[in-house]
Amino acid sequence: MVSFSIVPMQHLSPGPHFVSQFTVAPSYTPAPVGVRSEPLSELCTLMREMISAQDRQNELLEELVDQVGQTHKRKLLELALWKRSNPELAEYCRRAAVKLERVQADLLASIVEEVDSNAEMLLDSEFGLSEFIDRFGPKFMHLNGLFQILAQLGNAPEIQIQRHEANHRDAGTNV
Repeated sequence: MVSFSIVPMQHLSPGPHFVSQFTVAPSYTPAPVGVRSEPLSELCTLMREMISAQDRQNELLEELVDQVGQTHKRKLLELALWKRSNPELAEYCRRAAVKLERVQADLLASIVEEVDSNAEMLLDSEFGLSEFIDRFGPKFMHLNGLFQILAQLGNAPEIQIQRHEANHRDAGTNV
């Protein structure tokens, strides 16, 4: 059995000490004869296996994060290249997104006003809640989807293109 004891350390410098220093040192007491230490070694083996499994999980998570990051970078690059190939359309998308943002804000204000004026009915009536969702849900979701697409196409990052071209120049390939 392994136990720990607290052993005071000698003072390293002269003068008053306001904090005592201690070190924790293991003190080993051999197991009595006839007591087997197999459960302890079995526990150590299981702990090593758990650590090994956690290490493998960490490796897999790192690979997953790398893969997701590469996919995200590729999508940003494709979007930036599209914007460069279609500058006028990208500008139209940006302008449309600005206008659609106002439409979205007005619709959101209508939704909030409806909730405020009919809160009791929405809480008490399943029919009223279903009608509210049917009335505003699809419209708001589709409007939000359109806004997201236009905003992405109109605001593609330029810096991604510059880095990509520099990488291809360094590698000796054309974009």
